[in-house]
Amino acid sequence: MNSIEVTVDKSHIVTIGERLYGESIELIRELINNAYDADASEVKVTLKDDFITVEDDGIGMDLDGLKQYFNIGSTLKRNNPKSPKFERDRIGEFGIGKFASLSACSNFGVWTKKGDFQAEAVFDKEEWKASSDKWQIPLNIEEPDHRLKDGTKVTLKGLTKRFNIDDVERRIIEAVPIKAPNFSVYLNGHKVSARFIPGHKIPFMEGTEYGVVWGEIIISSQLEQDMSEAGIECKVKQVTITRDFFGLEELIKNIARIKGEVNADFLPITSDRTGFIKDTAQYKKFFEVMEKVIKRIRPVLEELSDYKENKRAKRALTEILAKVKNALILNPDYCPEGLIPIAEGVSDTGGPGLLQAKASASSIDKEKAQQIDKVEKKKRKRKPVVKRLTPTAVVRKLKLGQQGVSCCIDHLGPDGPECLTEGAIIYVNRDHPLYQQEARKKDTYILHIARLLTQEICLMKDPRNPRQAFQRQSRLLRDALVDKPFNLPASSA
Repeated sequence: MNSIEVTVDKSHIVTIGERLYGESIELIRELINNAYDADASEVKVTLKDDFITVEDDGIGMDLDGLKQYFNIGSTLKRNNPKSPKFERDRIGEFGIGKFASLSACSNFGVWTKKGDFQAEAVFDKEEWKASSDKWQIPLNIEEPDHRLKDGTKVTLKGLTKRFNIDDVERRIIEAVPIKAPNFSVYLNGHKVSARFIPGHKIPFMEGTEYGVVWGEIIISSQLEQDMSEAGIECKVKQVTITRDFFGLEELIKNIARIKGEVNADFLPITSDRTGFIKDTAQYKKFFEVMEKVIKRIRPVLEELSDYKENKRAKRALTEILAKVKNALILNPDYCPEGLIPIAEGVSDTGGPGLLQAKASASSIDKEKAQQIDKVEKKKRKRKPVVKRLTPTAVVRKLKLGQQGVSCCIDHLGPDGPECLTEGAIIYVNRDHPLYQQEARKKDTYILHIARLLTQEICLMKDPRNPRQAFQRQSRLLRDALVDKPFNLPASSA
């Protein structure tokens, strides 16, 4: 039987590191995770302009371990998914991560000690390419120094790229299991710790036939946000593979505030550990679970989104109602029943005094007063009509006359009316596209709310004559929003 010999060109070994790991910063992540898999309690990373070292106190390697280390595509970790000492879920699977080092250096040496075995192997990229007929890597077996702990130290020399220490620390935080017990990472002598993110945290946990999906979504309260850190970190074995928003960008205006993490250790990942294999049952189930999680917490997120806006809405509404009140005092003929202010002298605060609708005949027409009395009695007998409010509705009352008017800013839906009036309550729709547009700037926001309030108040006065109502609205808007000295009107009312 004829056969064909399968050969691999040596240049492909270098290509694995240079192309598979396009981001050279990944080499540090890979070396730290190798230490984690080797049951290290402490990893020290030294980052300099001309070299990098990653030293750990793990179990170290003997001669067979070194051979496995340089075995391309070794199945050792896949066949032994738990570490021997701490029984950690091992991160590495493919046995090619160490070649990420070749994307940023020309020489890396591996020193290791395990019991009575101590040695150093050096991989030089140029020598490897030059000796096309040799596959061996130089190995120097040393006399064991029993004063030294077991462990491994990788040294990278001949760096072809420079690393920003802040970028390295950020990558360690998101791509290394620094939250794991009995495990610490130090970068240039500084312990790397997970950053605390202030904000509202929403935890979740869901079971599937493949394993558990758990984590938390954080809506950060910080004003200044870094978009490079936005999104929910999707982790496998405590290592971030990708970031995703899972549709939350439709609910939160400033997507840089969306943070958090989701853990699903059963997800299959690509060989370069930068993505998931999406055409699998496991990934489809994971995405299905996340859709359910987002749907369930959607009301919470909508409330959180409202809270920030509500601070501004309350201030603006209080300011607008005060101005509209003054405008109504200037124009008492425009007031609907129950809102009629009666001027009489000056109040203790220096402003115009207000009498109730049951004033004396000398200050208001008797017949009109009787009509108002009848209307008020009728209203008191009638059950008030009110809409069910959402938990984040903003309500403020215009206190004027006997009845007053309440203004409520609430969710009525994007297809709902811009505003409406029921009884003595004016509802403003915060979902309406015009509200959304005008709410972006303070001046247009105040004008928008003032326009809607005066519109409804004028229609309450005479709903059968909208033309006159809008003319009166224009006058109220002018008196409410155009700065002028406050003058008490003549008692034409």
